[in-house]
Amino acid sequence: MPRYMIQASLTAEGLKGTLADGGTKRKNALAETIAALGGSLDGFYYSFGDYDVVGIADMPDNVSAAAFAVTVAAAGVAETTTTVLITPEEMDQVAAKSVAYQPPGA
Repeated sequence: MPRYMIQASLTAEGLKGTLADGGTKRKNALAETIAALGGSLDGFYYSFGDYDVVGIADMPDNVSAAAFAVTVAAAGVAETTTTVLITPEEMDQVAAKSVAYQPPGA
């Protein structure tokens, strides 16, 4: 199943809600949403820096991952980034593929 890293910046209201409810309640709500789309939440962390939250999720496909991202963004999250992750074994497959390519101007 494809794996995704989801990073989100919370709005002021989102941060207030998290402080009022606690971090575990928010994690559980996201895990339930991901499960409803056929996926699973593998990791969930609060973070410093550009993003307030980082999650790792397995999702059945890109459509399910996009449905999750759109749902969360529509709920008032300030910014989200979803990154497709690949395993070391998949990277081996990438390295084994040979593709001819001519760069611009060459």
